Amino acid sequence: MYTEKKRSLFFGLPLSFTTYQIGDEKINVKKGLLRTIEDDTLLYRIQDVKLVTGFFERIFRLGTVVCYSSDVTDPKLELVHIKNAKEIKEYILKTSETERRKVRTLHTMGLDAAAQLGEMDDINL
Repeated sequence: MYTEKKRSLFFGLPLSFTTYQIGDEKINVKKGLLRTIEDDTLLYRIQDVKLVTGFFERIFRLGTVVCYSSDVTDPKLELVHIKNAKEIKEYILKTSETERRKVRTLHTMGLDAAAQLGEMDDINL
């Protein structure tokens, strides 16, 4: 399990009230100080992961991990300015694939079943 805090871009200090917890089954994002918002994304829903590192992020050894998922609340989950970003990206990729195999899900991102069924009816007529 990884626990990381969102950091400021300059000097990489954890000055934010955003915490990311990446476990074996889900990613938990907790934001806020007085009013907190907590959101989970199940790893089996994550279908692609991207690592983005800008100039200053490379200088301060930070990165942003972008997870594309079929989750309703966070279809594009960004873990912004975190340490060990490359390791975390690889962990999420490996673990999400393992979780998908456990629950036997298919890669269905971007597919609209209702529209496809309608097209199939038109073809068969």
